[in-house]
Amino acid sequence: MTPVLDASAVLTLLYREPGHEKVADLIDGSVISSVNWSEVVQKLAQRGLPDSAEVAADLLALGTTILPFTRDDAEAAAALWPAGRPHGLSLGDRACLAVAQALATPLAVTADLAWAQVDAGVDILVVRDHKDAP
Repeated sequence: MTPVLDASAVLTLLYREPGHEKVADLIDGSVISSVNWSEVVQKLAQRGLPDSAEVAADLLALGTTILPFTRDDAEAAAALWPAGRPHGLSLGDRACLAVAQALATPLAVTADLAWAQVDAGVDILVVRDHKDAP
């Protein structure tokens, strides 16, 4: 099993939000797409937090791999738009799901509660409960 991390899952871990323990348990051997990594970097910059190179090095040391987002991934993410539209899935959300599909990975990991309602052809682990939602 190769868990594919959404930006929200990585941010949950970095900020030690509810559900971060679940992400920590899956981090070794996980992957994140370059699209989702871009979201993480942007959110860190918004909060004025550490240099993204430092955070990337920490994640890589924990066993995460940042994968390039390919043309096939882009087309698969676009194809997920109809399924994700009613639930407000962003391009980043669909990028994570597309990478999970491409890897034939049984698990996409997110903190976004809306994903629980989406049929994307992969298993989805939402790391926080409704009571934990911000």
